[in-house]
Amino acid sequence: MTKILIAADWAPIRALEPVVAGDPEAVYGNMLSILRAADLRIVNCECALTAARQPVWKSGAVFKGLPAHAEGLAAVPFDVATLANNHVFDYGLAGFRETLDILRRSGVRTVGAGMTFDEATAALSVTVKGQRVTIVNFSEGEDLTAAQAARGGRPRASSGPGSEGGPGVCGWEIERLAGLVRKAKKRGDFVIAVGHAGLEYVPFPPPYVVEAFRALSDAGADCVAGHHPHVPQGLEMRRGRLIAYSLGNFAFYQPPELYYRRTGFCLSLEVRAGRLASYDIHPYRITERGLRALDGRERGRFRKALRRVSRPLASAKGVAEAWQAYLDHYGPMGFKTEVLGILDKMDKEPRKGAAIFRNRLTTLQHAELWRDALTRFMSEKPAPARPAWTRIIREWSTKPLSRKSG
Repeated sequence: MTKILIAADWAPIRALEPVVAGDPEAVYGNMLSILRAADLRIVNCECALTAARQPVWKSGAVFKGLPAHAEGLAAVPFDVATLANNHVFDYGLAGFRETLDILRRSGVRTVGAGMTFDEATAALSVTVKGQRVTIVNFSEGEDLTAAQAARGGRPRASSGPGSEGGPGVCGWEIERLAGLVRKAKKRGDFVIAVGHAGLEYVPFPPPYVVEAFRALSDAGADCVAGHHPHVPQGLEMRRGRLIAYSLGNFAFYQPPELYYRRTGFCLSLEVRAGRLASYDIHPYRITERGLRALDGRERGRFRKALRRVSRPLASAKGVAEAWQAYLDHYGPMGFKTEVLGILDKMDKEPRKGAAIFRNRLTTLQHAELWRDALTRFMSEKPAPARPAWTRIIREWSTKPLSRKSG
């Protein structure tokens, strides 16, 4: 039996920076024993680890830890860091090169990004207790700091905004990734696909994410795990294979005192003979002092919420209905507010405004939202929003963090 643990976004920023700097183990709280019980531990490094001071121009925030913060990963220790995300290039090529160097010197293997196209897009295979495990890691390329799919042509990696080729992260190359999955399964490997994609703070994955994750599952990936939405999303089993659309935040602190921004879960997988034998979730609260495992009634309530948010995944109709419910929630005012905000930024800080606008046009999560939202606005009879899904959307965006349990 081989035990694997998958964690989501990790970054020594905001309230957690002094915790990681002062006592690297302390940030994990009573989750540390759960992490250490696994034979193989995987986490998403959602920042650059560098002394560089000049960030790139991009749509969203930039995240940086110092090289010394890598001790926060080595202290567990995490064995693998996935790097296909929209922040590992926040401090350009020099910051990325330093990040790679410090992770590898800390004994953390990496996947999903590299200094060459081949390195960025390669799978990582490790052997644990006699079981070969292959990991593929990809991102949808938000802010063009990551690889974008070359529609109709060779996939490419990108080292920074607007560039092509060379260093970068593995992009939205689902057919190619499915080929890697099939090849690994033919060898008898246990295969994990980790994707960084989707809309932030939304309880339901957009249809394009569902389609992509299911394609990798159908190709043979024993587990497909997602992050980037910064809130937990649903799970589903397909032919004995697990898909977890978003694990939520991990050691990644966000200031809003909202329940689903500060509550996430790790996945633990038990592997026998190259197949998924069982899985479990380990939910936790993210506090200013670090992680705290949920227990008793808290854990039961979280599991119940996760079952509720998983229900639309049971059918194609459910996935479509949940998406329409979100489009209804977003509404014309959501679109108008977003566009006016971009235009205001263009006036005050043109390069930042341009980065935001370009990101909305070129990144799937935003482009798909705008296209489908505008189509819904134009319809004389838009599909009705199912009340159950609307309630979940509101809950995920407004439920406060209890002062008692925070």
